[in-house]
Amino acid sequence: MKFNIATLPGDGIGPEVIEEGKKVLKEAEKIVTGFSLEFEKYDAGNGHYLKTGVTLPESVFQACKDSNAIFMGSIGLPKAGMPVVVDERGTEVTGHVMFKLRFDLNLFAGVRPIKLYPGVVSPLANVKDIDFVVLRENCEGLFASYGAGIILYDDIAADTQIITRKGTEKIVDFGFQLALKRNGRLSDGKKAVTCADKHNVFRSFAFFRKIYDEVAERYEGQVEKDYAIIDALTLWMVQTPQNFDVIVTENMFGDIISDLAASFVGGMGMSPSGDIGHNYGMFQPSHGTAPTIAGKGIANPVATILSGKMMLDWLGDKHDNKAAKTAANLVEKAVSNTLGLGIKTFDIGGTADTSQFGDAVIAEMRKL
Repeated sequence: MKFNIATLPGDGIGPEVIEEGKKVLKEAEKIVTGFSLEFEKYDAGNGHYLKTGVTLPESVFQACKDSNAIFMGSIGLPKAGMPVVVDERGTEVTGHVMFKLRFDLNLFAGVRPIKLYPGVVSPLANVKDIDFVVLRENCEGLFASYGAGIILYDDIAADTQIITRKGTEKIVDFGFQLALKRNGRLSDGKKAVTCADKHNVFRSFAFFRKIYDEVAERYEGQVEKDYAIIDALTLWMVQTPQNFDVIVTENMFGDIISDLAASFVGGMGMSPSGDIGHNYGMFQPSHGTAPTIAGKGIANPVATILSGKMMLDWLGDKHDNKAAKTAANLVEKAVSNTLGLGIKTFDIGGTADTSQFGDAVIAEMRKL
C-alpha cells in the first residue's frame, strides 16, 4: 500500500529535522515492507510569505488535503535576529499555516505524548519513568478567536472563548479511546482520562466538564474518570507525573501544559505531536524553528522522528495496515536504543549532530 505524504519542511531548523525524519521512515519502509511512503515537498511558512506574500498557497493546502498524511518541520522565524513576521492585522503569520490546516481539515485532536526515554535526564528529582499524553482540543477554546477579536478605541481588547457540545464530545471521546490503547498510568497501571479545566470560575469550563462526564459514562468499567483544576494540575504534573495517563483539556490550556510537560523529558526536541481528525492527520515536532541554530546541523531530530512514528501508527490504524504499525514500533524502539547508548544531540547532553543521530537510529533499526 502506498501512502502519499505532503511534506512541509517550513522554516529555520524545519528542513534539517524533516530530512532526518524522512530518512528514518524510508529505512523503516525498506526493513518492514508491506507499505511505501511517497514524500512530496511543498513550500509554506514565514519564509515563503516574505518571498510571495502568501504563507500557505491554496495549491499547497489542496495537496495536503489530497494526501494520506501531512509531515511538517517547523513554521516561524527563518533566521536569527529577524523581526517577527506579521500580516496587515499585526498577527504573526505562522498561524496562517497552522490554523488553516487545523481548522479547515478539522484536526480537532492535538496529541502530545510525554515520555522519558533511556539516557535522557529529567529535571524532576527522583523520576525515572514518565509516560502520559496531553490531549488538546485543537479547533475551539480561546483559539477560536484567531483572526477575529476586537480592539476598541486603542483602549480595550477582547477575544472570545468558544466551547461547543460537538467539539467537546469529540475530543473527550478521542481521549477515552486513546486511553483504551495505552497501558495505563505508571503509578498503578489503571487507564484514566483526566479532565483539566477551570470549571469553578467559568461557565464554559463547567460545560466542558459536564460533557466530559456524559462521555465518560460510555467507558465506565474500562477507563477511570479523573479531574483537575488547571492551576492545581500544573503542580501535580511536576510533583507526580506518574499519576497521569491521558489529560484532556481546552486549546489554550493544552498549549501551555504540553510545553511544561515537555521540559520533564528533555525539552521540545524530545516532544512529538500529531494534529488528528477523523479524516486527516498532520504530524510535526512540537518545537519551533530555533533560528539561532538553523543551518548548523545540530538540531535534535528526535521529536520529528517520533512524530513520523506517530504518523505510521495513525496510517496503520486508518488503513488497516499492520506493516505500518510494525514500522512505527520499530522506529520508536530504535530511537529508545540509540538514546540508551548515550548517542544524543547537544541539547540533551550529547555530542551527535542532527545527521549522525538519524544515522544511529537507522543502524539500530537494522539490528532489530
